[in-house]
Amino acid sequence: MEDEEELAWETQGLLPLESQLHEAAHQNHLGRMQELMERGVNISARNHVGRVALHWAAGAGHEQAVRWLLDHGAAVDDGDAFGMTALLLSAWFGHLRIIQILVNSGAKVHCENKDGLTLLHCAAQKGHVPILAFAMEDLEGVALDRADKLGRTAFHRAAEHGQLDALDFLVGSGCDHSVKDKEGNTALHLAASRGHVAVLQRLVDIGLDLEEQNEEGLTALHAAAEGGHPAGVRLLLGAGSSANALTQKKLSCLHYAAIHGSEDIVQAVIQAGGCPNVADHGTSPMHLAVKHNFPALVRLLIEARSDLDATDGRLQTPLHLAAEHNGQDVAEMLLVAGVDLSLRDKQGKTALEVAARSNHISLVDMIIKADRFYRWQKDHLSCRDPRDPSGKGLTFKQDHRQETQQLRSVLWRLASSHLQPHDWKRLASAWEFTEPHVRAIEQQWTGTRSYQEHGHRMLLIWLHGVAAAGENPGKALFEGLVAIGKRDLAENIRKKANGEPRASRRCTAM
Repeated sequence: MEDEEELAWETQGLLPLESQLHEAAHQNHLGRMQELMERGVNISARNHVGRVALHWAAGAGHEQAVRWLLDHGAAVDDGDAFGMTALLLSAWFGHLRIIQILVNSGAKVHCENKDGLTLLHCAAQKGHVPILAFAMEDLEGVALDRADKLGRTAFHRAAEHGQLDALDFLVGSGCDHSVKDKEGNTALHLAASRGHVAVLQRLVDIGLDLEEQNEEGLTALHAAAEGGHPAGVRLLLGAGSSANALTQKKLSCLHYAAIHGSEDIVQAVIQAGGCPNVADHGTSPMHLAVKHNFPALVRLLIEARSDLDATDGRLQTPLHLAAEHNGQDVAEMLLVAGVDLSLRDKQGKTALEVAARSNHISLVDMIIKADRFYRWQKDHLSCRDPRDPSGKGLTFKQDHRQETQQLRSVLWRLASSHLQPHDWKRLASAWEFTEPHVRAIEQQWTGTRSYQEHGHRMLLIWLHGVAAAGENPGKALFEGLVAIGKRDLAENIRKKANGEPRASRRCTAM
C-alpha cells in the first residue's frame, strides 16, 4: 500500500481543473472546491490509477471535504485501480470519524481491495484499534477471520506488522489463533519473520504451537533465523522451540544463520544445544558459512565442535570450498583447527589440488605449510602452548614480521640469483616436501623464469616448518644446501645468516 500511495498521487490523466480539484480535496480547501464545481469540473474524474477526489479527502481525514463531495454527488463506493475505496483508505490511515460518515452515507462495509484486504485487515495492519472496535461492535456481519488473497486474516496482518494492541484486541474478540495462510504460515511464523519480539512473546503466551510447520516445513524459529532476527531466535529458543527442527529441504535454524551470516543467531542456537553438524543433503552449516565467507560463523562452529571434514553432495569438505572460493581467512581457521588434507572430492581432487587448479597461490602455500606441520606433529610432541589449546599462536598465512625480514631477504636472493632451475626441487626433496606439494607449487606458470618464484615460495614454506620445530634456520639451510652439493653457497649463506636470532621454540608461524 505504501508504494501504491506514492504512485497514486501523480496527476496524470487529469485535466487542469480536475487536478486542482484533487489537490483541493487533499488540502480540505472547500472554497476552491466550490469554485471549481461552479466552473463545471467533473467531480468523478479519475487520475491514472483511478483515484477520485473523495479518495484524497477520506485518506487525509478531512470531514468537511468528504461531506461536501458526498453532498455534491461523489460516489461513496468508487474504488481505485487497486480496489481501495474511501472506506478502506480511511481504515488504512486511521480516520474513524470519516468511516462513520461514509457508513452513514451508505458505504459498503464488506468491501475489499484487489488483494482481498477488508476494513479489518487495513485497520489491523496499521494498528488502528478504535476502528477495529467500531467494526466489531457497531457494524453488522463483519467476519473476524475473513482471509485475504494470501489466506491471511486480520490477526495474521497484525502479527506480521508488529501491531501488538491490534493483536490483543483481535484475541479478545475471539479470533482463530491457529489459522494458517495459503503458505501454511501461522501468525507466529509471520511475526518471527519480521522480528517483532513483543508480538512473538504475546503469541507464545497465548499458546501458539512453536513447532507448527508451514508448507516448506519451516517453524517460526526457522523464519526468525532466515529473517536475521537474533532477539526473536533467542525468545523462541527460550520458549522451547527445537533448535534442530528440519525443514522439508533438511535445513536447520543453524543453516539459515550460516547462509545469512548471522553470528548472533549461530551463538544463540549453539548455546541452546543446536547441533552444528546437521546437514542438508550433506551441506552442513559449516559448508554454508565457508561458501559465503563468514569467518565469524566459521569460528563459532569450530568452537561448537562442528565436523570439519564433513562432505557435501560433491564430496567437498569445507576446506575444499575455501580453496575453491579463495577464502583465506576461513581456510586459516580450518587449518589451525586441524583438518584431513587427504580427503578428495568427486573429481578426485584434494583441497590442495583445488587451490592450485584455481591459481590461489597464497592458499596453496598455506595448505602445504599445514600439511608439513601436521606431519611434524605426528612425530613430535605438540608444539602448542598448553595454555593456548585453541592454537591462537599458530598461523599458516604469509609472514610479514620485522624479526624475520632479513632472513626472508636472504631466501629471496638465494631463489632469484643462486639456485638453478631444478635446485629448488632438489632442496624440496631433501626437506621432505611431497610430490603433490611440488606439483601444486609449480602449477603457477609465468614463463621460463617461474622456477625463481617457485623456489622462493618453497623456501618460505620450509621456513615456516623450521620455526614450528624450533630449529635454527641458518643451520638447517646450510645442511640443506650441502645435501644438494652447494657447499660453497652454503658457506656464503651461513655467514649472512649467522647474525640471525634462533627461531622461537614456541609454535610461531614464519
